[in-house]
Amino acid sequence: MDPHTTPAPTPRTSLDARYSDPKATALPWSDAADRLAAAEVFWLTTVRPDGRPHVTPLIAVWSEGALHFCTGPDERKARNLAENPSVVLTTGSSVLDEGLDLVVEGAAAAVRDEDRLRALAEAYVEKYGPDWRFDVRDGAFVGDGGTAVVFAVAPRTVFGFAKGDPFGQTRWRF
Repeated sequence: MDPHTTPAPTPRTSLDARYSDPKATALPWSDAADRLAAAEVFWLTTVRPDGRPHVTPLIAVWSEGALHFCTGPDERKARNLAENPSVVLTTGSSVLDEGLDLVVEGAAAAVRDEDRLRALAEAYVEKYGPDWRFDVRDGAFVGDGGTAVVFAVAPRTVFGFAKGDPFGQTRWRF
C-alpha cells in the first residue's frame, strides 16, 4: 500500500436514512479515503477569534490517516488555528446529480517532525507536480513563497453526500 494513502483507523459507519434514498447503502470508508487522496482542491473552514467563520480553498494531501495542508504563519487561517484548532475541510463536485461530496471535521495540529515533513513534501510533488516542491527547515516547509507551517487534520467525523441515483448520506465516526 502506498504510504501516502494509508487509511485512517476503521470508523463506525452509518447511513442517515433521513437524507438518503430508500435503496441507498452506507459507503465503505475505503471509498471516502480514496477520494480524499485523489481530490485536488479542498475548502478549509476555520474560526476567527471573534467567532466568524473563515473559508479558503487550498490543496492538501492525505497521508497516514490525516489530511495535510500548509499555510504561512501570518496568514489568517494560521492565526485562526493558533486560537482554535477546530476545522472543517470539504471537497467534492459542483455537479448536483453525480459524485460524492465529503466533509471532514477535526482539529488541526502542526506537524514539526522533519522526517515526517520531508515525506509530506514528497507527497505534494507526487500529487501536484514540481511547482509544489518544498524544502524542510526548522520544522516547516520552505518554498518560493517563504515559510509555511504544515497542519495535519485527523478526522473525527466525516460526512459523505452521494449525489445521483441513489443519493445518500454516510457518516463515519472515529
